[in-house]
Amino acid sequence: MSAPSNPAVAAPAEAGAKPVPHAGRLDAVGYLIALGGIVRRELLRFFNQKERFFSALVRPLVWLFIFAAGFRNTLGVSITPPYETYVLYEVYVVPGLAVMIQLFNGMQSSLSMVYDREVGSMKVLLTSPYPRWLLLLAKLIAGVCVSMVQAYAFLAIAWFWETDIPTIGYLAALPAFLAAGMMLGAIGLFLSSLVRQLENFASVMNFVIFPMFFASSALYPLWRIRESSDSLYWICQANPFTHAVELVRFALYGKFEPLSFAVVVGTGLLFFTLAVIAYDPGRGIMARRGGPAGETP
Repeated sequence: MSAPSNPAVAAPAEAGAKPVPHAGRLDAVGYLIALGGIVRRELLRFFNQKERFFSALVRPLVWLFIFAAGFRNTLGVSITPPYETYVLYEVYVVPGLAVMIQLFNGMQSSLSMVYDREVGSMKVLLTSPYPRWLLLLAKLIAGVCVSMVQAYAFLAIAWFWETDIPTIGYLAALPAFLAAGMMLGAIGLFLSSLVRQLENFASVMNFVIFPMFFASSALYPLWRIRESSDSLYWICQANPFTHAVELVRFALYGKFEPLSFAVVVGTGLLFFTLAVIAYDPGRGIMARRGGPAGETP
């Protein structure tokens, strides 16, 4: 019989050497190194692409400075939680526009995932011994960090527009932004597993981003939607993006919305689980396609 091929197993038997702790295994330290490396790479890539940062702010700022100014007298918002008085339209839309940044960033991160999976770094990482859930979680955390930087940059600019957000609200909203970003990023990760080519991802984004954004409470309160269409109201209620917006909106004013929190966390866990299954080369969507970049798993 031939000698064992694994040096970590053969060496102690042949030379009397002491066994190496955790030899051939991936421990918690290795997981943290991989997690930190992926997050650091994504953050460096983001800060080296300054045009990406400014382009992410253009869309919400245009809506805040131009559309909100035009709709100020038409779409004033009555006293509804978490507001304790009448608010102007531009005050109402700020939380929704901040979460919109996370929505677009989550889809953009998924777009880069499609590219990296085929010819980029993720093609190599997905063939590494690290578990898929760790790699996808690291990619997700990195995208959330980027989206939160952009969202808070927008809030800093909106502060000069007298949006009346309490100072403590910026800190209180941090966990809400984290939960919302994780949910939207998880949805994007799952969508990236369904798309084989970059050309097809643009159409998927149009069918996901715009319905999620406009059929929500980001731009107008749900009671106004219910006045015009009861069926559209329930569609907006079932939209997880609505609950992400409301979670952030309440948090910015120092309040907690338990239903929105449950929907956001539950939806995020669901789609992250689906993404992990879809990227599993043994049983997911990638298995039916022959693994990343078409190779056989």
